[in-house]
Amino acid sequence: MRHLSRRAAATLATAAFLVLAVGCSAGPDGAAAGKPAGSAAPVALPAPSGAPAPAAVLAAPAKAGEVRVEPGPFTDRVQLTALTLTPAGKPGISGHLAITSDVSDVLSLDLRAAYYDADGRLLGTGTFHYQEEGADTPGGDHHLGPRAGHDGIDFTVPADQLTGVPSSAVLSLPVLVNE
Repeated sequence: MRHLSRRAAATLATAAFLVLAVGCSAGPDGAAAGKPAGSAAPVALPAPSGAPAPAAVLAAPAKAGEVRVEPGPFTDRVQLTALTLTPAGKPGISGHLAITSDVSDVLSLDLRAAYYDADGRLLGTGTFHYQEEGADTPGGDHHLGPRAGHDGIDFTVPADQLTGVPSSAVLSLPVLVNE
């Protein structure tokens, strides 16, 4: 391998410096190369407002007593069992949720239910909130029911302001925080 003379090395270094200096210099209008002349305003996206609203009508009406689980970002991390729709008295959905992705406790949980009549029309909704004791919550809004452990938590999603007797329901899981 042949070595460069000092003069050739100095010339090569100067050329490399000039190429870099020209490539990184400001353009004719004073704007830096590679940047737009005018700065664009930052894009501000609205914060998510929560789970999407339930469908006004089910695409395919459910069977009487059926509780469907809507796929979502957390449904692959849990197992929902013993789902039961209680249409009369105090309408609601009861069941059991267990974490399947690891062995940890539930710290925060929201379950939402949409209740439908026999024709698949929306009658009302309901929500179940769970917040582990000691977790930061506004106004000390802690769950007073059963404690969640490694084996999961029993829940009931009561129906709020129904306009009829529910025949079926769709359950969604918009919030899940576990250890």
